[in-house]
Amino acid sequence: MLANYFRIAFRNFRNHKLFSLINIGGLAIGISAALVIYLIVQHELSYEKFHKDGERIYRMTSQIDFPDMEIKNSGVPYPTAKAVRQEMTGLDVVSHFNRADDMKVSVPIPGNQSPAAFLHQKDIVYADEYFFQLFPRKWLAGSPVSSLKDPFQVVLSESRAKTYFASLEPKDIIGRQIYYSDTIKVLVSGIVEDLNEVTHFTFKEFISIPTIEVTALKNQWGVEEWSSITSSSQLFVKLSKGTTPDQVLRQVPGLRSKYRKPEPGEKDGDQVKHALQPLSDIHFNGDFDVFGQRIGHRPTLYGLLAVAAFLLLLGCINFVNLTTAQSTQRAKEIGIRKTMGSRKKQLIFQFLTETLLLTLVTTVLSVLLTPWLLNIFKDFIPEGITFRSLNQPHVWLFLASLILAVTLFAGFYPALVLTKFNPILVLKNQAHSNSAQTRKAWLRKTLTVTQFVIAQFLVIATLVVSKQVNYSINKDLGYKREAIVTMNTRWDFYSDKKDNRRFVLLEKVKAIPGIESVSLGSSAPASGSINTNVMKLDNGKKITETMVEIKIADTNYFGLYGLKLVAGRNLQVSDTIREYIMNETYARFAGFENPADAVGKFIDNDNKKIPIVGIVRDFHTKSTHETIKPLVYAAATSRSYVIHMALKPKTNVSDWKQTLARVEKAYKEIYPEDEFNPVFFDESIAAFYKTEQNVARLLRWSSGLCIFISCLGLLGLAIFITNSRTKEIGVRKVLGASVVQIVSLLSRDFIALVLVAFMITLPIAWWVMNNWLRDFAYRTGLSWWIFAITGGGMIVVAMIILGFRTLRSALENPVKSLRTE
Repeated sequence: MLANYFRIAFRNFRNHKLFSLINIGGLAIGISAALVIYLIVQHELSYEKFHKDGERIYRMTSQIDFPDMEIKNSGVPYPTAKAVRQEMTGLDVVSHFNRADDMKVSVPIPGNQSPAAFLHQKDIVYADEYFFQLFPRKWLAGSPVSSLKDPFQVVLSESRAKTYFASLEPKDIIGRQIYYSDTIKVLVSGIVEDLNEVTHFTFKEFISIPTIEVTALKNQWGVEEWSSITSSSQLFVKLSKGTTPDQVLRQVPGLRSKYRKPEPGEKDGDQVKHALQPLSDIHFNGDFDVFGQRIGHRPTLYGLLAVAAFLLLLGCINFVNLTTAQSTQRAKEIGIRKTMGSRKKQLIFQFLTETLLLTLVTTVLSVLLTPWLLNIFKDFIPEGITFRSLNQPHVWLFLASLILAVTLFAGFYPALVLTKFNPILVLKNQAHSNSAQTRKAWLRKTLTVTQFVIAQFLVIATLVVSKQVNYSINKDLGYKREAIVTMNTRWDFYSDKKDNRRFVLLEKVKAIPGIESVSLGSSAPASGSINTNVMKLDNGKKITETMVEIKIADTNYFGLYGLKLVAGRNLQVSDTIREYIMNETYARFAGFENPADAVGKFIDNDNKKIPIVGIVRDFHTKSTHETIKPLVYAAATSRSYVIHMALKPKTNVSDWKQTLARVEKAYKEIYPEDEFNPVFFDESIAAFYKTEQNVARLLRWSSGLCIFISCLGLLGLAIFITNSRTKEIGVRKVLGASVVQIVSLLSRDFIALVLVAFMITLPIAWWVMNNWLRDFAYRTGLSWWIFAITGGGMIVVAMIILGFRTLRSALENPVKSLRTE
C-alpha cells in the first residue's frame, strides 16, 4: 500500500513537472535558510552551557554613576578579589584574572643562540590559583593545586604547548622557560587540554597572577588602587548553595567603604556600584565586554529566525496555492478513487505522502545548497560552524522535525480540499458547482498578498538600513578621514625602561616624499579604544563632575585631521600633561553657554589643576548610535605611541602602495621584531557600522530570495489561470478583443493583489523601521521615495512575470485553442 502511494506521487510529479519544480525551488530555499539559521542560533544559545553548576557562577561588574551618564564596566578594581575572598560570605570559589593579549613571547631553544619569537600572541591571562577550580580542564601535566600559586609560573593549553614546543611531550615541557616581552621569565608549570565547547573562556596561556605583584606590572594594573577600574581585571565567583546574588551584593558597599579611601573634596560618596552578572548572560549582554571577543546580539538572532520563518512560509504558500489551483485537474482522479471505495483518510494520506516525498527531495537539495548559504551568511556565522556541523544528532532531529512540520503545514489543507469533491458531480464535470472554488480563490488571493507583504517589507527594510549606513559613513563627522593612515609603535608595559625609538621612526617617516604631514599622539579622533577619567570643572557658579575621554596629540594633530579650534590656541609640546583643549560639548556641560568662555578655566584631574587653552569644534568619536560626549586633548610625548600620517593625493594606483612600502621599510629598520600593521582611518570609521552593514547584506539576500519565491508562485498561478481560461481567451479574440485587452484582463487581478499587499506593508514597515532608527542618535529620515520605489518596483516585477505568460496566451491562435478545448 505504501509503495503504491509513492508510485502515484512520482507519477503526479512527472505529469506536473513545472509546478513540482516551482514547489521544490521555493521550499528548498526556505529549508536551506532554516537549516543554516538553526546552526547559528543553536550555536549562539550554547555559550557557557557546559559548566558544572553554571547557574551559580557570576561575574562581578562595575557601574559608575554621573549626573549626565552611566558607565558600565565588566571589570573591578584589582584589590577587590582578595578582599572578597577573605571577608565576604556565601561564596564557594572566588577567582580573579587579568587579560593580557597581544604579547611578544620568546621561547629559548636548546642549542640555538636566538630564541623562537612569537609576535602578537593572544588568549593570554594572568590567573590565580583558583581559576581551574571554577573553570576546570583536563590536566595533561602538572598539578592543578600548585601550578599558579607562585610568581613566574605559566600553564599552557595543549595547542599552545605544541606551538612553542612542537616535538616535546607534555611532561617534558614542565620546567621549560618562556619570556614575555623579553623581560618577564616564567617556567611552565602545567599543560591542560583545550576546550572544545562553545565558550568565551578560550584562553591558551595562564600566567600566575602573583607575577604582576612582584614586577613593574603592579603599577600598570593598580594592584592597590580601589578607584581604578579596567575591563581587563575580571572577577568571577561561585555562590554557595542556597545563597542568592542579593545576599552577596549587600556585603559589597561595606567592603568598599572599609578599604576605599575617599577622594579629596568628595561630596556624593562612592559613585561605584557592583553587580553580579550570571554566566549565562555574558554572551548576549552588550553593556559589558567579553574578553575582547564577539558579543551575541539577540535582535540579530530574532531577525535571522524571522527570515527563516518568512522563507519557509513563502515556500509553503506556493505549495498550497499551486496545489489547490490544480484541484480541477485531479478532480476526476479523486472521483474515480472514491467510486472505487477509497476512504477520505486514505486520500488524505495519499496527498500527504506526495507532500512528504516532495519535502524529502527538497531537504536533500537543501543540504546540498547549505555550503552556498554558509558563504552568503558568513558575516553572521560564528567560527566553528561549517558544513561538517550538519553531522550532529540534534541537527538530524531538527531536519526530521522540519520535514514533518512542512509536510503537515503545506500538505494538510490541500489534501482536505481535494478530498471534499463529490464523486457524482466530478464525473459530470461539475466539480465546482458549489461555492468551494470561490472560497479557494479567496484563500489563494490571501496567501499571495501575504507573500508580497513579506517581500515588500524586507525591501523597505533593506533600503532604510542601507540609507542609514550610507548616511553614517558619509556624514560630516567633524574631521578629515581620507588618505590618513595610523600605525602603532611599541608601548612596553613590562619594563621600566623608556622605549624612545618611535621618535626616530617619526623623523624617518617625515622624510618620505609621499607623506604630506605626520603627527604623534594617541588614538585617532574616532577609534575603538578609549581612555577616560573623572574630571571636575568650576565655572565660577558650580562645580561639575563627569567622566571625560582623554586623547593625546601633538601640535600637528589638529591640522592633519582638519579639526577646527573655535577658541584659544593649539597645544604646546610637553612630556607630561600640562594643558587641555576641550570640545564644545564638555564646555556646555560645564555650564558655559558660550564655549569660548571656558578658555582660561582649570580642570581638576586627580587633584591636579590643569588649564584649558582651547576649544575644539565637536566631532564624532564613536558611531552615530551615540551622542557626542565630553572630551579633552592634551600634549604628552611620554604617552604618544601612535604615528598618524596624511598621504599626498595619489596620481596613480601605485602611489600609496609605494609610499606605504617605504614606511614599512623604515618601520622594520626601527622595530625589526614587530609586524607592520597600518590602518586606514576611513576603514576604522566604516568598522563602526559593521553590524548594520551585515544586517543590510542579510536583508538584501533575504528580500531577494523572498521576491524570487513570491515570483515563482505568481508565475505558477499565472500559468494555471491562463491554462484554465484558454477557451475564454479564444472566444474573446474571436469576438475582437485585442492583445492588450486580454493581457490587461489576465493581469489586473494579480496587480491588484500586489497593490493591496503594498497598502498593508506601508504602515507596518513605517512603524518598525522608525523604531529601528531611534537607536541612532544621529539618523536619516524615512523618505517617501523608499516606499515609492518598493511599491512601483514590485508592480513592475509582477507585470514582467505576468507579461511573459499572459502575452503568450493572448498571442495564441484562437482557432487552435477552441478546437483543442
